[in-house]
Amino acid sequence: MRRFASNDRYMFSVSSISRRVIWVLLTAMALPSGLTAQSASEPAAQLNIDVMRIVSPVSPTLYGLMTEEINHSYDGGLYAEMIQNRAFHSDWEGEPPWDVMRHGNAVAEKRLDTTTGPSQALNYSMKLAVTKASQGNEAGLTNPGFWGYGIRPETTYSGSLYARVADADADAQIGPITVRMINNATGAVEAQAQVVARSGGWARYEYKLTTGKIAPSTANHLEFTVSHPGTVWLQLVSLMQPTFNNRPNGNRVDLMQRMAAMHPKFLRLPGGNYLEGMTVGERFDWKKTIGPIEDRAGHQGPWFYWSSDGLGLLEFLEWCEDLKVEPVLAVYAGYSLGGSHVAAGKDLEPFVQSALDEVEYVTGDSSTKWGAERARDGHPEPFPLHYVEIGNEDYLDRSGSYPDRYAQFAEAMRKHYPQLKLIATDGNSEYETRVHPDVSDEHYYKSPADMMDLVHHYDKVSRSGPKIFVGEWATRSGSPTPNFGDALGDAAWMTSMERNSDLIVMASYAPLLANVSPGAMEWPTDLIGFDAGTTYGSPSYWAQCLFAAHLGDGTAQSSISGENKRFFYSATVSSKDKVLHLKLVNASSIDQPLSLSLSGVQGVHTATMSSLHGATFDATNSISDPNVIRPVESTVSVHEDRWSHTVPALTIEVIDLPF
Repeated sequence: MRRFASNDRYMFSVSSISRRVIWVLLTAMALPSGLTAQSASEPAAQLNIDVMRIVSPVSPTLYGLMTEEINHSYDGGLYAEMIQNRAFHSDWEGEPPWDVMRHGNAVAEKRLDTTTGPSQALNYSMKLAVTKASQGNEAGLTNPGFWGYGIRPETTYSGSLYARVADADADAQIGPITVRMINNATGAVEAQAQVVARSGGWARYEYKLTTGKIAPSTANHLEFTVSHPGTVWLQLVSLMQPTFNNRPNGNRVDLMQRMAAMHPKFLRLPGGNYLEGMTVGERFDWKKTIGPIEDRAGHQGPWFYWSSDGLGLLEFLEWCEDLKVEPVLAVYAGYSLGGSHVAAGKDLEPFVQSALDEVEYVTGDSSTKWGAERARDGHPEPFPLHYVEIGNEDYLDRSGSYPDRYAQFAEAMRKHYPQLKLIATDGNSEYETRVHPDVSDEHYYKSPADMMDLVHHYDKVSRSGPKIFVGEWATRSGSPTPNFGDALGDAAWMTSMERNSDLIVMASYAPLLANVSPGAMEWPTDLIGFDAGTTYGSPSYWAQCLFAAHLGDGTAQSSISGENKRFFYSATVSSKDKVLHLKLVNASSIDQPLSLSLSGVQGVHTATMSSLHGATFDATNSISDPNVIRPVESTVSVHEDRWSHTVPALTIEVIDLPF
């Protein structure tokens, strides 16, 4: 995904508005006011499918996931940390969003102290000096979370913090640190705990916050207060919500469940622009993201906010393990978004070695240097790995340095890990790849109409070149998440990828996640929306779930005639189970009758059908109304080898027919 500079963003905005206006006009022309699915229809199209004749294989890894740190996808999203800026990273505003809390007549001040901290990576801290405080007149710090704290009834949240109490203060003077989760509207204390910090050096303390029979809410904040005068230094102040599979330092449960429902086969990590950074120094430097979290300083992400690196390389790999998918590992290849690059040759050697070390961390056993490091980090067993991507979107590198940089990485990778497939990133529809990889990563962000017009692009591509990884793609007109017009464009595009899956070995929508709270999102359109407490799937999300869950291992021979120009289909067969998976996409405003000739299907069969329907192109789901569009399940009866069926206007159908 490309991060636009200021002028680019202005141009992009105008271009997006123009495309949006054109789309609305085309939609209005196609769907006059008041026209419904029942008011008109096309003549019956003839669809012929031979389930016994397979013309090409379907890649077993076709559908997967791509994420990056954008729209607060990780910090403030998937990563289960609830406290924003837990390490007091400072910028021109100070240490947002932390503030001093003074109840009653308490007197206190905060100041960032750069002389003391609990680790070399976090060698600074927040100094809280309290000169006046008492019971009922507490002073301390408050944190609003990531646009609130999503808390639920009878749930335990696990907290920890590093603290140092001034040596001159006795324990009885400073007293315990009281941690309270407080309802913003009522002031009610929803949960609380105490931490008794000892005088002396830095120490780590744990606490638990357990809610009672409360109503679920997000409008809450957290307070850390004391009721006696004294001085305390704080660092790495954390509160983790329950995690998927109860994994320590893990991921948010509901977002992991959303991803699991997509039936993915891989995870492209650590993400596109997040890999590169705006500068070489802001790249995803994987060695700084492993080990104890107090040894992770964090780094500036490319999307205007700080990354804690709590979700580091090992956590990415455990994320794959939890979803039972394989990683597609992208390694930094010497190009960053700001335009800087590292020249091939001696200057690039340390980066090539870092990539080799990274593969060893992922795949090496405990007898290797970096495999042993992974074992010390808590995961003795190696992870599976079949694909390594060299860079990200290097077709944007106007210096022309990528072929030489790629060649240097490829030579080293093939020498040490000949079993790996290498993915190049300088190929796209606008740019023919100038290297000779195993796989070329191609990205598409288009309007619904343009995406539908692209569906035959790969029909004509030579099969003698590299395989294709559509590593980022999305139909974009809705915001913050796709509307139903986008879902129709996505579904049309997926029929194309399934039909051409002998060439397209992998594909992943991007971006996957977006915190839809005001101020949290940088880029629409995003597949899954969420806030601090809840999530929802967009219409495109449900289309992805259906397509991935109903996919065969071979493409059946088929042909169609007489269909409208906005009708699309895919026919794949599960050879073992003998099931035809038929995808039908009617993106027009008129019903599409079909006459289906199904060779190899005999007798009467009951097929299952999942359908998505939108009343208009703009129909959508949202955080406040999440279920406007979602799959509807039904059955249909198919008699002998012929079947008459009508696909309603603005409808996606996925049909499983045993034969």
